[in-house]
Amino acid sequence: MKTMKSKIALALVAAGLSFAALAADITVAYDADPVSLDPEEQLSGGTLQLSHMVFDPLVRYTQDMQFEPRLATSWERINKTTMRFHLRKGVKFHSGNDFTADDVVWTFNRLKTSPDFKGIFDPYKEMVKVDDYTVDLVTKGPYPLVLQNATYIFPMDSKFYSGKTKDGKDKSAIVKHGNSFASTHVSGTGPFEITYREQGVKTEFKRFDNYWDKKSKGNVDDLTLVPIKEDATRVAALLSGDVDMIAPVAPSDQRRVKTAPGINLVTMSGTRIISFQLNEASNPALKDKRVRQAIAYAINNEGIVKKIMRGFGTAAAQQSPKGYAGYNPDLKPRYDLKKAKELMKEAGYAKGFSLSMIAPNNRYVNDAKIAQATAAMLSKIGIKVDLKTMPKAQYWPEFDKCSADMLMIGWMSDTEDSANFTEFLTMTRNEETGKGQYNCGHYSNPEVDKLINDANVETDPAKRGKMLQKVEAVLYNDAAFIPLHWENLAWAAKSSLDIKPIVNPMNFPYFGDLVVKEK
Repeated sequence: MKTMKSKIALALVAAGLSFAALAADITVAYDADPVSLDPEEQLSGGTLQLSHMVFDPLVRYTQDMQFEPRLATSWERINKTTMRFHLRKGVKFHSGNDFTADDVVWTFNRLKTSPDFKGIFDPYKEMVKVDDYTVDLVTKGPYPLVLQNATYIFPMDSKFYSGKTKDGKDKSAIVKHGNSFASTHVSGTGPFEITYREQGVKTEFKRFDNYWDKKSKGNVDDLTLVPIKEDATRVAALLSGDVDMIAPVAPSDQRRVKTAPGINLVTMSGTRIISFQLNEASNPALKDKRVRQAIAYAINNEGIVKKIMRGFGTAAAQQSPKGYAGYNPDLKPRYDLKKAKELMKEAGYAKGFSLSMIAPNNRYVNDAKIAQATAAMLSKIGIKVDLKTMPKAQYWPEFDKCSADMLMIGWMSDTEDSANFTEFLTMTRNEETGKGQYNCGHYSNPEVDKLINDANVETDPAKRGKMLQKVEAVLYNDAAFIPLHWENLAWAAKSSLDIKPIVNPMNFPYFGDLVVKEK
């Protein structure tokens, strides 16, 4: 039987590392690898984490969710539809090119064409260059979330990404799950440059010598990001000293990590909703609201949080976590097996039916176990589930094709606002605007669409909050999707790493600011 240490060694060897190679300044083990180096290809946590390492946003969130200047030094509202941003001078891209307003405008225009990001930027008319270090972001009408959206503008090196490759391909092309120039080449303004990349194996970074942020106390010179899928192997790698930091820390491992000498565990409440979508386009039974409601009643999400998540999560009945504008206190988890069976009978499915289900097995905390438990719960009301779980890299192409009747997806609001959940997950799919980009349930309700569109131009917080609460109530009553829980967050690192100041509720630590203490 292989020892745990030998298993770690095998995992590291598979990742192209050895115990000796871990002499690099910092090695971070994550559960999954970013799917691309293009910051505008996929709207995901992995992409955003990478973007904060090799690019910089105009504005970023602090740990307490305030706005902090980055490539924009300041901003002011010129009128109801225009926000002016003053840009940082003296910033260099990794290529050596100077950062100017031209790069911001170029990046914004590219975002407007990205399948994943154009929904976020649909409220905007244009980005206008005022001078080399000033830009105006102009909305189509009054819009309350301009600064929130600015946190997703990571200016790209327009000169570096323009033109043709040797084989005649457009360097600026966005290719989902493809091998594009932008997905394999990087020139950002961020604290790190990428020196080596083998997808699914490892990514190596070195500190950018000409990084503009001289006030940062970050002292990591070399960083290796290595995916270790198995929770236990990831923890064992940290406890044995073979890696310096891990994320996430599974609920079942947290006590062990917390009591280990020389290791710090940092936890934080999260806002990512884990849910299942019900594909009305692939399974006729799911078109019936009573069937969808039956599924909602059959799934014991509080039990999932207690037994599978070990309490490291909060059972959900809606998209919006507490504290968000649309959080509706009247909506509660509704596990009731008797009620579920009654609804199935009423809908004409007393004997049940079959459906397919897909879920990742290395993207969310306990994702495969949650899917297995959900399938078992549905069997109690006669629903036979054909479940397939797969690694993140294989899962997202299948999800993008909506290739099952039930599909797991987790979502953190890109704008830390309730409307964003609905814009991507439950609004009517619209390829032109990007709305409903991740709505594989093919749920469509004109009332929901109108409420969100109205909320996105309503600047009165109280009125807007009521609109968003009504959205949650409509989705709940329609059983438009199956909410499970909001994930909590956990990271662990050697005590020589001061990780507490760099982690945040968005779950992308600011590694450029990481301080490693002298031993």
